[in-house]
Amino acid sequence: MPVPDRLDVTLRLVRNAGRVSLTDLAARLGVSEMTVRRDLDALQRRGLVERVRGGAVAVAEPESAAGFAARAGWQAAVKDRLGRAVADLVEPGSTVLLDAGTTTVHVARALAAAGRGPLTVAALSLPVAGALADRPGIRLLVVGGESRPGEQSLAGPLTAAVLRSLTFDLFVMSIGAVSAEAGWSEFTLEDAAVKQVALEQARASLVVADAAKLGVRAFAAVAPLGAVGRLVTDSSARDPQLSPAAQDTLAAVDSAGVEVVYA
Repeated sequence: MPVPDRLDVTLRLVRNAGRVSLTDLAARLGVSEMTVRRDLDALQRRGLVERVRGGAVAVAEPESAAGFAARAGWQAAVKDRLGRAVADLVEPGSTVLLDAGTTTVHVARALAAAGRGPLTVAALSLPVAGALADRPGIRLLVVGGESRPGEQSLAGPLTAAVLRSLTFDLFVMSIGAVSAEAGWSEFTLEDAAVKQVALEQARASLVVADAAKLGVRAFAAVAPLGAVGRLVTDSSARDPQLSPAAQDTLAAVDSAGVEVVYA
């Protein structure tokens, strides 16, 4: 397993268990305990886990409390795969709205690298816009609004007004949480409001989210599960050991008629 992927899986195992031992991680990953120690040390340096005697515990601070810059490197290998999978679903010649979030930056990079133009892409965040600026075959629109401190996402009444004046072939939505009970949900009212308008203005929509978001319920409801056509998530979502909280959510997503694409 490549090191970035192993770090991603290690982080998910620690988060799901809350506390996990070196022996258990080594057995699940098929590596030595020395390798596990190095990986946990690397994750601790990034503030993602806390090392304890004989293993590690999950960091109590939720992802929603960390800013964009702090989250940008989390699970980068998974997000790269998700970005490429979404780019493969984008039809040349279409008009695409890209949501804010760390994962959609990887989608933007994949679109730029894939040469799937001509495309018109509207960006709801400054990092997404930066990844697409001056790229051949891509006409970039930056949706107006207030840049949220720490997140570099665009929100507020101006953003909603601009979105209502446009229509899109596809809305690529990032999400803070998804569960069978609450559907798609977000950690802030501002994010939820922007996503609701974007869903109304798009002919089709897909959600891109890593497996850690599945089975989680956030503060602000965005839409019921059936409001989107596809969910693009990573393949570990299907593994009950790696993502136990995801299983009921995936069943509910399937029952709602949402196509699931695994990266």
